[in-house]
Amino acid sequence: MSERTVSARWDGDLRAVVDAGGFELVVDEPESVGGTGRGPQPTELLLASVASCFTIALAYVARKRDVELAGLLVDVTGTYDGPQFRDLRISVRTERPSGTELEQLIAAAERVCYVTRTLQLGPGITVVAEE
Repeated sequence: MSERTVSARWDGDLRAVVDAGGFELVVDEPESVGGTGRGPQPTELLLASVASCFTIALAYVARKRDVELAGLLVDVTGTYDGPQFRDLRISVRTERPSGTELEQLIAAAERVCYVTRTLQLGPGITVVAEE
């Protein structure tokens, strides 16, 4: 078992700077709710994690099966229900493959996508104060 850690530091207002694997990401809220609008919202990053992981999972399974993948686009839409998403919808479009072959790739990608598997299993969350 291994672990992965991402760190965020407050940068004033409702903005944070995240270090993710040595890459800095600015995360912010829109001006309409008190942020500065200088970066994506945390919920958009959650959707981005799902979209990017599922895209990579599809590319991975296509390569393993020697299936030519062209024009892949993955959209993820979250439906808000209070302070959480009620559901997430992943839409997959490709130029190639299509039909049954695409459905088989999607099923295989669902088995290897870490982010969607984690969300489906509902991991425990522990918050601790450290000094």
